Parts: sequence; C-alpha cells; structure tokens
Amino acid sequence: MNEYFVIQGQRPLHGEVRVTGNKNAALPMLAATLLTDEPVTLRNAPRIGDVNTMLGLLKALGARVQVNDDATLTVQAQNVHTHELDRDLATQIRASILLAGPLLARLGGVSLPPPGGDVIGRRRIDTHLLA
Repeated sequence: MNEYFVIQGQRPLHGEVRVTGNKNAALPMLAATLLTDEPVTLRNAPRIGDVNTMLGLLKALGARVQVNDDATLTVQAQNVHTHELDRDLATQIRASILLAGPLLARLGGVSLPPPGGDVIGRRRIDTHLLA
C-alpha cells in the first residue's frame, strides 16, 4: 500500500520530517571527497558496514577520517598519494568501484580489484569503466 498525504489548501503546513542517512547517497559522497584537498564533512551519515568499509578504504589510501558520535564524518584527502585500493576492503563492497573516477582524476591511475558486495544477480560495472 502506498502512503501519501493529501493537502487540501487554505491551511499552512507545519511540522518536521527527519530524513535518515542513506548508504546509496553517502557512499558516492565519500568517494567524491578524493576530489579535493579540503576537509569534507558529511552529516547524518548512516553507521553501517558499507560506510565503515568505505572509510577504511579512504584511510588506506592516506585520507584522514574523523568519525563523531553524532553521525558526522569528516574526510580530508590531502595526503592521498597511492592509487592502489586495499584488496581485502575493496572486495567487501560493490561501492569500491566509485573510487575509480576520483583516483583517476587525482592521481592519473587506479589499481582496482574486482568490487565485492552481496551476490544479488549480475551487476555490470561497464558504466563506471567507460565513463
């Protein structure tokens, strides 16, 4: 059943909606932190395994990562000087492929093990490789 609100004019809306963190938004944003030397802060980041693995990949590349108790993450990639992804970490998550573009832009190359993740059928990576 779809849930929706019907708003029938003449009355102002009031209230708050809390939007929870989402890994499918957080993982590409974390990969994009490699595109700048400046610190990047993400708020409301989900505290889940895939995000922790991506943070581990960034640390292994040389990024400084700070995780706060309030679901705020700060990444600074100023000291990233290697293009080789940690094989053990990269093969744990499918999103490791998201690091390819930023590493190519930053360092001119990338050594990318096959991305991992859950086996839920065929998931091609051609889109990332041909971009």
